[in-house]
Amino acid sequence: MNTLDQIKIPVAGHLAAFDDKFKEYLKSKVFLLDTITRYLYKRKGKQVRPLFVFLSAGVCGEVAENTYVAASLIEMLHTATLVHDDVVDDSQLRRGLFSINALWKNKIAVLVGDFLLSRGMLLALEKNAFGLLKIVSRAVQEMSEGELLQIEKARRMDIKEEVYFEIIRKKTASLIASCCASGAASTGADPETVERMRLFGEYAGIAFQIKDDLLDYESVSVTGKPSGIDIRDQKMTLPLIHLLNECSASDKRWIIRTVKQFNTDTGRVKRLIEMVRASGGLEYAGKTMHAYREQATGLIDGFPASLHRDSLKQLVIFTTERVK
Repeated sequence: MNTLDQIKIPVAGHLAAFDDKFKEYLKSKVFLLDTITRYLYKRKGKQVRPLFVFLSAGVCGEVAENTYVAASLIEMLHTATLVHDDVVDDSQLRRGLFSINALWKNKIAVLVGDFLLSRGMLLALEKNAFGLLKIVSRAVQEMSEGELLQIEKARRMDIKEEVYFEIIRKKTASLIASCCASGAASTGADPETVERMRLFGEYAGIAFQIKDDLLDYESVSVTGKPSGIDIRDQKMTLPLIHLLNECSASDKRWIIRTVKQFNTDTGRVKRLIEMVRASGGLEYAGKTMHAYREQATGLIDGFPASLHRDSLKQLVIFTTERVK
């Protein structure tokens, strides 16, 4: 598996230029707001979303000014949702650093999220990038719907596989799909190609989320044991759903009670993790993840050979073979 730095090589120059453009787009005359957006920028992650945008553009044509707009729009709208999520969840940390609400309180955090949403929309309007705005706004809508669907189903613990896939398609995959679709659209690609890239991103995003499910059972806490964070958060992930489909009625009742009422009981959580492992839930989820990954890379194989295409395929592999 290639490293992320190797995967970035075909668009490294564009990513560097994007950094400067994005910081410029975020500037404000309000000192407090400017301070907070600089803080947000400093704690940016691995640039996976802009990387999907620029590589998708390279697969479909030439990187253009609108490609930078697409990457900026996605970063602004997605960052806004994260800031708002931290307020809703009362999260004090994000990527190991203090959240905006932890440092500046909820009211300011909500207003910063609102600013990012409006700035993203205004940027698209200023650049006459109406098609890009439509693609990304649809993703934000689906992310909200996915979150609410998960909350609704978690209350009753009746998530079936088809509902689970609908949740992760909306909540996680829709954002990666919008990266790929907007990257393609920014080059002037035809609607059929844009849709093909959107579907590629959707499959890649579903595979990415299943890998997240697996990491909760594969990674370990400071005690050296699986973390079980998803169980404590009452999240019905694919390995757990597989167990529920395979177990007896009495075991099912015990599992649901554990997730809903005893999710902080270390002994019960440990036993539940062992049950998931014994049921073949990890192997089942892994096989499903690889199937979606193959569907994604299969869609890319139809494009002409290029460094961009190779890196985009490697990016999908990277996101599904990561260890954290």
